[in-house]
Amino acid sequence: MKKFTDLELQIKSVEYRLALLKYIKIAKAGHTGGSLSCTDILNVLYNDVLDVTPESFGDKNRNRYIQSKGHSVEALYVVLADKGFYPESDLETLCKGGSKYVGHPTRKIPGIEFNTGALGHGLPISAGIALAAKKDEADYKVFTLLGDGELAEGSNWEAAQMAAHYKLDNLVAILDHNALQITGTNREVNSPYPIDEKFRAFGWHVVEVDGNNITELRKTFQAVPEVKGKPTFVIANTVKGKGVSFMENEKKWHHGVPSDEQYELAMKELNGELERLSAIKVGE
Repeated sequence: MKKFTDLELQIKSVEYRLALLKYIKIAKAGHTGGSLSCTDILNVLYNDVLDVTPESFGDKNRNRYIQSKGHSVEALYVVLADKGFYPESDLETLCKGGSKYVGHPTRKIPGIEFNTGALGHGLPISAGIALAAKKDEADYKVFTLLGDGELAEGSNWEAAQMAAHYKLDNLVAILDHNALQITGTNREVNSPYPIDEKFRAFGWHVVEVDGNNITELRKTFQAVPEVKGKPTFVIANTVKGKGVSFMENEKKWHHGVPSDEQYELAMKELNGELERLSAIKVGE
């Protein structure tokens, strides 16, 4: 797998954000805020950790990634396109009649392991896959990305108990903790806090990280498993709508399509950041 510098991955994150907004605009539908918040996580997983390619995707010993917060599929789609699983131009059909690129991940899309989007399913699926790896004496790891509002689903806690019981240290659950869901803050809707103490009580090793910081994410994911015999729960503190000032920390952008004026402003901000980072790279 090609090794990228932190700066190169920062540039990729901006490019991914530009692309996902483009296709949300074309589709006239999309979970904008959550896709923007988890972009850096997916970037680091696919470009620094998983080592999954179109050529290796059928290998039994490949690392697995399950996107439990399936509604933020736009970020996943652009990353998989960048990794060569399909032409990016395919995403021009996003959410259009007859297209396989629908609003949640499906196995019809190259590079996607499981259909997801019914919240609370990703962690149980991932725990089962990790247990199968243990029984097969395989050494692959399983990563899954959860939304923080998703913790209201009881199936997560059943899976958390099971994963600790079977000492699944090959399992990494990542929480996209942007603290907002469609109707308000997590605390207002159905508080999951204290998240860290709850998962520790269930027997997990818990790590807290800036989920929009490439350097911190790389260090965290590469260290797994830090504790032998325990699954890892990564609380990735993110900003909903990250990268676009008027979308950041705004619940109304959980699902939303920018107007022409808003889209132009978002493109201006992101392209400005891209130019800034590119200038730093040129000067290195």
